[in-house]
Amino acid sequence: MLVVKTPEEALGLIRSQLHPLTAPETVPVEDCVGRVLAEDILAKEYVPGFDRSTVDGYAVRAADTFGCSDAIPALLPVAGEIRMGRPPEAPLAPGSCMAIPTGGALPQGADAAVMVEYTEDYGDGTVGICKPASPGMNLIYKGDDVFPGKTVLSAGRKLTVSDVGALAAMGIEAAPVRKAPLVGVLSTGDELVPAGEPPGAGQVRDVNGPLLAALCRQAGAEVRRCGIVPDDPALLEQAVKKGTAECDMLLISGGSSVGAKDATARILEAQGEVLFHGIAVKPGKPTILGKVGEVPVFGLPGHPAAAFFIAWIFVRAAIAALTGRAPEPRSTPALLAEPVSANHGRAELLAVRLFREEGRLWARPVRTKSGLISSLAGSDGYLMISRDCEGLSQGAQVDVFFYSED
Repeated sequence: MLVVKTPEEALGLIRSQLHPLTAPETVPVEDCVGRVLAEDILAKEYVPGFDRSTVDGYAVRAADTFGCSDAIPALLPVAGEIRMGRPPEAPLAPGSCMAIPTGGALPQGADAAVMVEYTEDYGDGTVGICKPASPGMNLIYKGDDVFPGKTVLSAGRKLTVSDVGALAAMGIEAAPVRKAPLVGVLSTGDELVPAGEPPGAGQVRDVNGPLLAALCRQAGAEVRRCGIVPDDPALLEQAVKKGTAECDMLLISGGSSVGAKDATARILEAQGEVLFHGIAVKPGKPTILGKVGEVPVFGLPGHPAAAFFIAWIFVRAAIAALTGRAPEPRSTPALLAEPVSANHGRAELLAVRLFREEGRLWARPVRTKSGLISSLAGSDGYLMISRDCEGLSQGAQVDVFFYSED
């Protein structure tokens, strides 16, 4: 009989027992997307390093344009032209303007830029300004983006493409990131054959191996496929020893229950410790988390849908803990399109499809079983029904969690 933890208790144990891997590494910024920043990134210079225009047009003194209009333009001689990549050759004299491109450096004395669309070129070295400018209009000032000492990116952030741009703008070519944990993925069962092989009578393809590997990579881990082990405790014991010696975390799908052939918990107790065996959640109740030395080992259900949900919530939390992250799941409120019963004494995970009708977002449950996976491929996310809830009525507001990164 399993003594189960609530989902919240299981997540709490994961966060308290697992810690970031040591020895961050420095990686070229173009290779940093998806990696977790190991240190705060502080700006050492101003970005941009000079005042510049955000439009093609004319640098002006705003006071010289006050009161102008299409009918009565402000007539200003063109005192010069700002060239990209070069500083202005002279200050802007009162009562004049300078042609300036987008990104061009603002000359001393100017305090605004007027779009070329609001000007008239008379061809004699004079332009008419047809719209009054205000100080600061169409300008980016020195340090508007970042300034020395400003924290631009904080440790624990999973870096994005836009973050790479920010690092490059500060002149940073390589960034300190957390080591990506190496996760071993091991499938068990006499009935399994590799996904690329046709199953014989009584056999099924190994869905969990590729599924869990893809999920871990998406979460920021590196993956080592450890193959398929038959229902032989001696072979599984050898595979666990090898996997925990070579990897930072090990996932074992199948063999997590309490049947005669379910040896995962017994092997973990012999080689290390079991932190919990059982979570009050459907699907996925017989989930195991143990440790061999400092290496966490998950025993996941063999049924693919159950393995997917448990891995999405709990394995991803473990990968986040190993990389020093504190991710927040992405969710959206929606209305339940049909009633759902839930009287199991455990939290229930239910896949849903989202659709809009009459301007409102609805969530329709995907009816499936834990051994089936194909129906989940068409779902947009899932909702979690509390273990204390006996059901939800049609039209109830629910939070739908997306299958995507926070």
